Parts: sequence; C-alpha cells; structure tokens
Amino acid sequence: MRLSSFVKTAAVCLAGVTIGFSSVHADQLADIKASGKIHFATEMLYPPFDMLVNGKYEGFCRDLADLVTGELGVKPEYQDLPWTAVLPGLEAGKFDMTNAPVTITHERMERYTFTLPISDATVGLVKRTGDETIKTPDDIAGKTIAAQKGSAELDELKIFAANFEGVTVKEYASTEDAYADLAAGRIDAVANGAPLGAFAASKRPELFSTVSPPFGEKSYYAWAARKGEQSAALVTEINAILIKLQDDGRLGEVQKKWFGQAIELPKTFPEVK
Repeated sequence: MRLSSFVKTAAVCLAGVTIGFSSVHADQLADIKASGKIHFATEMLYPPFDMLVNGKYEGFCRDLADLVTGELGVKPEYQDLPWTAVLPGLEAGKFDMTNAPVTITHERMERYTFTLPISDATVGLVKRTGDETIKTPDDIAGKTIAAQKGSAELDELKIFAANFEGVTVKEYASTEDAYADLAAGRIDAVANGAPLGAFAASKRPELFSTVSPPFGEKSYYAWAARKGEQSAALVTEINAILIKLQDDGRLGEVQKKWFGQAIELPKTFPEVK
C-alpha cells in the first residue's frame, strides 16, 4: 500500500471511530436544545394524568410537561401509544422520553433512568359505590380484582392477592376498560395508583368509591428516559426544574387542578424497597 493510500485509509477509519464515539456519548439534552423540541410519549387513557377530551390531549402530565419544556426553552411534541408500547418504544429510541407516569421499581431502574417523582403511586382499590362487601383491601378474598396489563399496579396486586383465598386477578388493556366492567358488575374492584382511583371516584361518585387505606409499599410515579450517559444531563436538568416548580408553587397548582390537593414530593431520589 502506498503512503498516500495508507493516510486516506487511516483518515477514514479515524472518522468512523470518531462518529461511533460521538453516537455512543451523544448528549441528548444538547441535541434537544439544538433542535428546539422534545418528543414525549404516553398513553392518553390514564386520567387524570393523561387523557383525550374531545380529541384534545389534557391531564396532569400534559400541564407539567408544558411547564418543564417552557423552562427548558423547547417545544414539546406528544405521542399517544398503548401502554404496552411506551417503554419498548423508549428503549428503541422512537422518542426522547416518557411523560407517562411510570412507577419507579427496582426492575425498571435497571433499564431506565428516572426523573424525580412527579406523583405518589401507592396502589389503592376502587369498588362500586354501595358495595359493602369490600370495606378495606383485606376484604378481597373470593373477589375478582382487575389491573392494567404490564403495570406495576398489576404486579403489586398479584403480591397482595396471594395473601387471600380465592382471589381472581384479571388483566385489562386499559384502566378505562376495567372501570367499564366494574360499573357493569363483571368484576369487584380495580387496583390503580391511589391518585387515579380518587380521580375516577370524584368524577363518577354514583358509580365508584375508593377503598381505604391503600395497600402495598409506598411508591412514586416519575418520567423515564433511556439508560446511559447520553440522558444524564437531560434528567439532571429536568430534576432541577421539578424542584424549582415545587418551590415556587407551580407544581402545587397543577396538583390541585388535577388531584384536588397539593402533594409534597421528595426532592432527592426516593429509596425503592
């Protein structure tokens, strides 16, 4: 090989290495700010966090993401996906991060990077109004209890139900489908994050009531980004914004709008049991 050919070949190889290194260590935050937009995905069937009202995307996570992206100085883009496609889509790089309320678990922490909590996620039950056979979560023996397929609430329900005789756990594609069957009397209760259950009961009190207290371990919802160094700066900046929004009261206002009360959240990452 002549020297000139060797130099050209070496230059091409070095460029390839540089491109590869850049892609591995890409700064997602820098890319988002350069493009002026951030692409979120969620399932818009999860009131009061995410829902479609007359074709318009509304909810707690929409309002919070609008505030966060305003602080970031970028424009948000929102994609509606079935819940079972949200986390796989994140891993596949189809969008930047979720603005879905994802329950923080040990298993998920191995695969994703979470923001600070955006809401409490401790699991509670919703029953039909007037059903006196379920007064506490311990009254589920012999009952059919539902939860959303692929959710942390389903996992928590299965663990809890194992303590009682004759509990049937039924899985649904969406929580709204489960509530429809609950109203029709085809199931006895729905397990869901306590804020979601309270919202459902407040909107349709003639149909649904919450069961106190919540059951299972204390848990939180957060937004999820891809695992790795490329998302570190993005999550760090979003965390700083979440703390700012909590300190200046704007987060509390959004909570009051959708949950009926302001909820104090951890300003450091919570211990996950």
